[in-house]
Amino acid sequence: MPEKKMLAAPDLNEEEILEQEQPKPQRSTKRKRPVRGKTIAIKRLTKESLRLGKILYPEAEYEKPRVRHECLNMERPCPYVSCVYHLYLDVNPETGSIKLNFPDLEVWEIPETCALDVAEKGGITLEEVGEIMNLTRERIRQVEVRGLAKVLEGAKSRCLHE
Repeated sequence: MPEKKMLAAPDLNEEEILEQEQPKPQRSTKRKRPVRGKTIAIKRLTKESLRLGKILYPEAEYEKPRVRHECLNMERPCPYVSCVYHLYLDVNPETGSIKLNFPDLEVWEIPETCALDVAEKGGITLEEVGEIMNLTRERIRQVEVRGLAKVLEGAKSRCLHE
């Protein structure tokens, strides 16, 4: 078996040789949040995992706010993950699937937890909204276009019925 020979330039000192052996740092990507949202399809869960979930997380009776003015001065991050405006997770009413928007973070680690708080800021860029909701700028733009189309459609139908 042939021996491996170490070749080093004679004019390099020990520190320079060590620097050459160090791996180069990887380039940072433009995407700030590498972990994407994760969807849990209820239909794919086993009966055992559903049973275990009911045991670990029983339904609790508590008084949560029903309208915006009741939650305006509440603690942040918002503890009511089941609220429709909470940004931690989304539930699809048709399929029952659950999308964890921040699968790598706990609820209290999210910088913004309420969509209504974000809406009150007003005039923020698509990049800022994307960072808050863990979506890309392009996806935020698509949602904006779809929402505006629905608003216009609703306004047209009201005009026709009057």
